[in-house]
Amino acid sequence: MRRPFRPALAAACALLAWPLAHAATAPSDEEDRRNWFDDPFVLATHGIAACPEPEGPRMTAAERDAQAHSRVERGTSCFASGRCRLPNAYLYDREIVPRVVKAIEAAGTFGDTRLWITGQRRWVFVEGCVATAAQATELERLVRGIDDVEQVVPALHVGPLPASPQAAAAAMPYRPHRPASPPSPSNAPPR
Repeated sequence: MRRPFRPALAAACALLAWPLAHAATAPSDEEDRRNWFDDPFVLATHGIAACPEPEGPRMTAAERDAQAHSRVERGTSCFASGRCRLPNAYLYDREIVPRVVKAIEAAGTFGDTRLWITGQRRWVFVEGCVATAAQATELERLVRGIDDVEQVVPALHVGPLPASPQAAAAAMPYRPHRPASPPSPSNAPPR
């Protein structure tokens, strides 16, 4: 025997299920941010402890999906145009970043800085804190002179940092990394 269709019951079930179905896909600040493309990202100097770590190449899964096609195009167009000897510009990054760190260490003038280096398609992103504008200028010049580096993108805070960690993070010319917080009893997943 068939049960009769009850439109009111079906509508009530749909209304109750809708928030649950969309809660899993809603973006949040706590969403898992990872280095999906495994771009080299290293801490090069340790001088200013209060300088917050940048987000670097970490991104959400949605950001990864949005960037995937353009990364393939940018990576291979370098070789196709004859500007790269390797078949993809991203293949240089594993060699470039260690050379950048080595050059910074060899210069001996960046001990009072805190710098993170990211490599993406022969572009070097230098993020962090320096004591003076002259250091920022010298650092960019130094990195630009390294073989295979196509572009240098500095995002550096110059000078003393504000006292509170929140104010220091707000003063950064880059997005500081916020590690995912462990679940508290109020937001712990159900068992």
